[in-house]
Amino acid sequence: MSEEEDVDFDVIVVGAGPAGSVAAALLARAGRQVVLIERGETPGSKNLSGGVLYGRVLDSVFPGWLDEAPVERIITRNVIIFLTETGKVAVDAVDPALGEPVNAVTVLRAKFDAWLAEQAEAEGAFLMPGVKVDELLTEKTPEGSTRVVGVRAGEDELHARVVVLADGVNSFLARQAGLRTKPRTNEQAVGVKAVIQLDEQVLQDRFGVDATHGAAHALVGECTQGVGGGGFMYTNKDSVSIGLVLRLDDLLARHQDAVSLFESFLAHPAIAPFLEGGEMVEYGSHLVNEGGLAMVGEIHGDGYVIVGDAAGLTLNTGLTVRGMDLAIGSGRCAARAIGEALDKDDVSAQALARYRQLLDSSFVGADMRTYAKAPAFLERPRMYTEYGPLLADVLHRAFDLDTAPREHLLTTARRALKNSPVKMRELVSDALAGVKAL
Repeated sequence: MSEEEDVDFDVIVVGAGPAGSVAAALLARAGRQVVLIERGETPGSKNLSGGVLYGRVLDSVFPGWLDEAPVERIITRNVIIFLTETGKVAVDAVDPALGEPVNAVTVLRAKFDAWLAEQAEAEGAFLMPGVKVDELLTEKTPEGSTRVVGVRAGEDELHARVVVLADGVNSFLARQAGLRTKPRTNEQAVGVKAVIQLDEQVLQDRFGVDATHGAAHALVGECTQGVGGGGFMYTNKDSVSIGLVLRLDDLLARHQDAVSLFESFLAHPAIAPFLEGGEMVEYGSHLVNEGGLAMVGEIHGDGYVIVGDAAGLTLNTGLTVRGMDLAIGSGRCAARAIGEALDKDDVSAQALARYRQLLDSSFVGADMRTYAKAPAFLERPRMYTEYGPLLADVLHRAFDLDTAPREHLLTTARRALKNSPVKMRELVSDALAGVKAL
């Protein structure tokens, strides 16, 4: 197809997740002809439900969205847990100020993604659910580069000036077209997740929350049995989203089974009481980006941009796991850059480089740079083995009051460290690395 030939749409967006739907909504709002293609029968149906959305980025896209969107609970309680074999050491932070204004909410993706796609439709985007895009349509530019000019789904072809790739963590379309390479195993993790339904009042009593607010638990230590990664547990209205994220390279190197680790996690004596009597209503696994800034790479070219998970825009700091807010931010930047390119009638790689400029100057790029060292820090194996027992030993010595004279806490900590496999130089090294990374 030559540039002079008619196109079917100004923009084709592949993938109706947060990034794709936001980009489609903003472009349609600006008067562009936009089609939003989703392979699931409905947006969100292919996603594993449950996650924390740091949603203030949506305020500028859909003002008042909290009054309309299907959110579960407002997160005002954040718990960090080191699991040992039989117990836990936890930091429990309750802050009502996180709900005024609302900072984070839990959502079930099947509901939330569907709502976002409805907003895109309301702005004028044409939603095509249940359509699997098989490949990108490309042609060579006079300069010899590859220009994306549309998509093929089965025997049907659609052409556009710009294609937005929002097709998720694997981004098979970008890889098929040679636009991106396959991620390394240390840049990805296996996520195993379940949704456990509980009586609403039971959930509130167990997690110490009221009818509106909720809790987000981040777990490390025995939950992964030495494999790099961690666990999470989020409260929904009448269910709990719980799961493990296991670094792929470490999982393979240790010949561990993700499902077995997850089942052991659910049965852990510090976890099982939260879930007792609940019914598992959803279960599954998928790949998760873990490489941070290093795996973002090239996210624009002639006739295309890549957004959200497809662009590697996820952050795991050990305290928070973020993806949806970064995806929404990237969709917002993409829509603005594409709009400017269409106004100039120039959708070359040079013109669409504006997307990367906008992304880098936004909170998305800033946060990706701030936590660029986090993935390497989280690869340190002591995070998942020795530190939980070390902390538990210190506190056991502090709370186990017998008739022997008490020692200062510093002396108690030194004795615990002496009995631990952790060396002082390793503790100092990890502490400094953590300060620099997080």
